[in-house]
Parts: sequence; structure tokens; C-alpha cells
Amino acid sequence: MTILLVTTPQGREGDGILELEWALGEVRVRGTDWKGVLLAETPLSKDEALERLRDFETQAIQRVVPLDIIVPAKREEIEGAVFQLAGKIDGTFAVRAKVRGNKKLSQRELEIGLGSLIVERFGLKVNLSDPDYTLVVEVFGKKAGIGLVRRGEFLRFEVVE
Repeated sequence: MTILLVTTPQGREGDGILELEWALGEVRVRGTDWKGVLLAETPLSKDEALERLRDFETQAIQRVVPLDIIVPAKREEIEGAVFQLAGKIDGTFAVRAKVRGNKKLSQRELEIGLGSLIVERFGLKVNLSDPDYTLVVEVFGKKAGIGLVRRGEFLRFEVVE
């Protein structure tokens, strides 16, 4: 099961859902409490889903971020998931976080704190400008999506609003 965080312009979520259905075929898409933010689940492999979306002519999808796991948005749960994924890194890395609707977690603190813990535990090198891997932490209120994303797996599209 592949989990994708998908963003669209506000008010174009319905178009984004239709495009995901057209591009991926079998997919379940849910809206979130945040405008323009969707979560999609598909039985396709991550590589297959990203390839289909990369080749798709989108009018509404702005960004696609693959996620590996969704956990409760508590620091210790996020750390555990990040450590589990960090063991698969064989190169440089960066941590990127986005916090929505959670006053207990700070984007900057997550990035710096998780990054330094990974360096301590795994001895990996940080590269903020062009990492081989990016550990993505996307917080939505009480849930957090965590993904280990290789270079080239973030999809960004120009959308005319």
C-alpha cells in the first residue's frame, strides 16, 4: 500500500481527486481538515504510482509526497518512525517537516532535533541543499505522516489557478 500526500490549489480538491483516480486507477482519496491537502492510498508500488503521476498531465495537482507510515503526532511516535526509516539511508539526508494544526510541535524543532538524533545514532551526513534522501514529516493535527523520499521522488507541477 502506497500513501501519498497530495496538494492542490484551495477549492480544487475535487479536481485533484478526479485526476488521482484517472492517473492511478485504483486509489482511495480522503480530504483532510486543511484546504488543498489530500491523502491518497493505492495498492500500486511507490515507484509505479509516482511514474504514473509523473507522466500525467495535471491541471489541479501541485505536489505529491510519498509517505511510508502514519503515526500519532507525538514526538516519541514520530522519532520511532523516523529511526525505523533512517536505517535504510545509504547517503546524505535532510529532514523536512510541515506542521498543520498542532501547537505542541514545531517545524523547526522537528527538523533540527530529528536531524541531530539521526546523525548521533547512525552517523549519517546531512546535506540540506541536495540530499540523497529526505525524511519528510507531515503533521496534520493529531496524525503525522512520515516518508523516506529519494532524490527525484518529490513531484511538483505548475498549476494555473
